[in-house]
Amino acid sequence: MKMQKIANTDLEVSRIAYGCMNIGGNWEDQPLTGSIRKQAIATVQAALDLGINFFDHANIYCRGKSEEAFSGLWENSPALRQKIYLQTKCGIRLNADPDSDSPTRYDFSCGHILSSVEASLKRLKTDYLDVLLLHRPDPLVEPEEVARAFDDLNQSGKVRYFGVSNHTAAQLTLLKKYVRQPIIFNQVEFNLIHTQLLDEGIVFNQRNPRLTRDEDSLEYCRLHDIILQAWSPLAVGTLTGRKTGKSSDPLIKAIKQVSKMAREKGVPGEAILIAWILRHPAHIQPVIGTTNPERMWAACEGDKVELTREEWYRLFIAGRGEEIP
Repeated sequence: MKMQKIANTDLEVSRIAYGCMNIGGNWEDQPLTGSIRKQAIATVQAALDLGINFFDHANIYCRGKSEEAFSGLWENSPALRQKIYLQTKCGIRLNADPDSDSPTRYDFSCGHILSSVEASLKRLKTDYLDVLLLHRPDPLVEPEEVARAFDDLNQSGKVRYFGVSNHTAAQLTLLKKYVRQPIIFNQVEFNLIHTQLLDEGIVFNQRNPRLTRDEDSLEYCRLHDIILQAWSPLAVGTLTGRKTGKSSDPLIKAIKQVSKMAREKGVPGEAILIAWILRHPAHIQPVIGTTNPERMWAACEGDKVELTREEWYRLFIAGRGEEIP
């Protein structure tokens, strides 16, 4: 697995990260079972064996059970903590928290950020996080409160670096006005059939553009040394495992293009999808979340695939379902 250096940090991370959302088994309010814990560690070990050293969490994943299950990694290999990087997210509060009638919402208040980190550290059985991301923008954000929380966490040594998830360029600009620490990541949905991040830059000034706010988020992140992380890089298997619909359906055409290129290069379809993301000069880091070791291997094969400009555009057009302007 190739590595990449993250600007403004001492982090040298695998080009592909592993997303731990599903290793907690389920989202029910039930305790972890021994079998789920065992399976979680086997899944994480498979990622380690493939050269992945960066692991992505969120405090809400499986209602905290994914973080808890991951901590079993230290039982037999405590020294491993110093060799890998842990990232978690906070800011989403699920319904019934703290009261039965509380809705699912976002909360970037200082108190909630601090209490969320404390709970994640306890579940992960570690005394520090390498990275903390704010999980989806909070319309009621008071950036001064975020800055207070970041200062507290950074100065206490509980969080080394910070980032965001699903933030626009304008939201990042607002946050950066108050936060002293560098924002090093912005995790967004991005894959061959979810190309809004790229479309922002090519549908500008078109007569009938797709729905886009023209935030220039991709360019903003490149200008400010913020690495984009791509969640759902495999589009939940849509392009490699499900073939339905008419042959004229744009999705079917995209599936066929991925399959054709995979055959030509002698790799799995997942490798083509990951290689397409890695080919972009922004050094986007895909976050794969499959718990299937074979599919995990297939995705990581994308680290070995080189796409020409023409091949990249052929896939891009197929994924968009229409020609570029």
